[in-house]
Amino acid sequence: MTSNEYKITPQTPISSGFDAHTTALDVVKDIDLSGKVAIITGGHSGIGIQTTRALSAAGATVIVGARSVERAKAATAGIAGVEVEPLDLMEPNSIDAFAQKFLDTDRALNILIANAGIMAPPLVRDSRGYESQFATNHLGHFQLTLRLWSALKKAGSARVVSLSSTGIRFGGVDFDDPNFEKHEYDKWKAYGQAKSANALFAVELDKRGYADGIRAFSVHPGRIDTRLSRFLSSQERAIGGEYKTTEQGAATSVWCATSPLLEGKGGVYCLDCDIAEEIPAFSLQGMGQQLTGVLPWAINREMATRLWTMSEEMTGVKLETHITSHREK
Repeated sequence: MTSNEYKITPQTPISSGFDAHTTALDVVKDIDLSGKVAIITGGHSGIGIQTTRALSAAGATVIVGARSVERAKAATAGIAGVEVEPLDLMEPNSIDAFAQKFLDTDRALNILIANAGIMAPPLVRDSRGYESQFATNHLGHFQLTLRLWSALKKAGSARVVSLSSTGIRFGGVDFDDPNFEKHEYDKWKAYGQAKSANALFAVELDKRGYADGIRAFSVHPGRIDTRLSRFLSSQERAIGGEYKTTEQGAATSVWCATSPLLEGKGGVYCLDCDIAEEIPAFSLQGMGQQLTGVLPWAINREMATRLWTMSEEMTGVKLETHITSHREK
């Protein structure tokens, strides 16, 4: 826990020495995570499994939350120190069960990486009526993080990494109609909303977690061809843009979770293993256009606070309430 007053970290690059070609293993080359514990949602496929491999290689115990335990165990077989537990981010009861099982081990949680997500599916609603991208990518991770708060606090110096993306280009959070009940569903607007929410979550989480030694970061991993693209048409898949390998795509998540350069920092959006620069909103020229920084609606502090309040209302989970109830047990 820190006693210093919270200071906003500038949304400005810090010359990390890494770049877009850096891999996750490059990042942890000189980092020792022995005795540390990390949780990675979806840490068994795509950039998730490369994140798992890198943190494991540095000595961490990695717990992978996955909808399919069998598939996750098969994918992570042979990676040292990996545990697999069932987790469905669209099911509140599954989130609570996953978190409680971890809390029951009485371990500190040093790293939480909100990696799992879906992109541009047809309209699906969860049991509460919430749109699936917002429910899975944001609300599920919001609830999970709050449920694990005491374990993050116990670490004394924990980091939470929230995976955003260039999808923020499609727009910010629609606070009046987040579940497309008033407007026709647009899969890309819904994706943009969810990814902007991932970034805003890190902004507010960093402020609220600071006193408990919890710092948060959001990440644009880069353009990578993974199962995340499974709902896209062949035409959408063919859109131009430079691709990274999954090893390169995992690098910024691992950098945010482990880099000594980020000590005392947080609440910023990162890409290519560095803090991104803020760029103004601009006229978008198509999906293939690459963003060179972060757009203002993804790091707006007032919107971040508003999103937190709305997320508490939508999930029924509040930080203060959960901490109090956990202490009373």
